[in-house]
Amino acid sequence: MSNYGFGVTVPGSFDEVIDKTIEALKTEGFGVLTTIDVKATLKKKIDVERRPYTILGACNPVLANRAIEAEPDIGLLLPCNVLVREEDDGSVSVLFMDPAAVLGMVDSPAVTELASEVRGKLQKVAELLKG
Repeated sequence: MSNYGFGVTVPGSFDEVIDKTIEALKTEGFGVLTTIDVKATLKKKIDVERRPYTILGACNPVLANRAIEAEPDIGLLLPCNVLVREEDDGSVSVLFMDPAAVLGMVDSPAVTELASEVRGKLQKVAELLKG
């Protein structure tokens, strides 16, 4: 795992895991603002075949609002990306951007505290997905 994210392997088909991930995010107050199907985009734009690879742009509106109030430029680092990808062995991984690592670039105690709170919520989502 990277120093800017964490993740879990989730049982089920790729599409099932996408649905499970969206539902698990809802339990912690997150909605999905964007869905980027990287596999389809690369096929269309440069005719490259990839395994399923989708980026979900997740946002908790209450926490996002607090972040914007603390640091107006924080939108450059939002939303929280959640990556769902099929591995070579057919398993499906769900990886979460670590807000503490990414938002640590902002020199603000309020943002640091908020990043820790968001990380905790995303870790709860990961635990839910593990079952």
